[in-house]
Amino acid sequence: MTDPSPSPKILYQEWQREFEAALLEHDREKLLAKVMATEDAIFNRLQAISQNRAPEAERHAIQNAVERLRILKRDSLGFPDWEKK
Repeated sequence: MTDPSPSPKILYQEWQREFEAALLEHDREKLLAKVMATEDAIFNRLQAISQNRAPEAERHAIQNAVERLRILKRDSLGFPDWEKK
């Protein structure tokens, strides 16, 4: 029997599960879908917290997740590196 409680690493339920699933995905087609789901979840969370003061730790975690998604998209999905000058 598995433990139904959330992973202790999951601090931000609104988007972090999708993010971790994307990081663990190796199938390219599934990865694209999971990256898109993560981006949607982060966008929705940013909209929700724009009306109030979210903890700085969550804002920092979102910033780190977005950067890791950018690298994942570039390295695993062949997206162009938009940070190149």
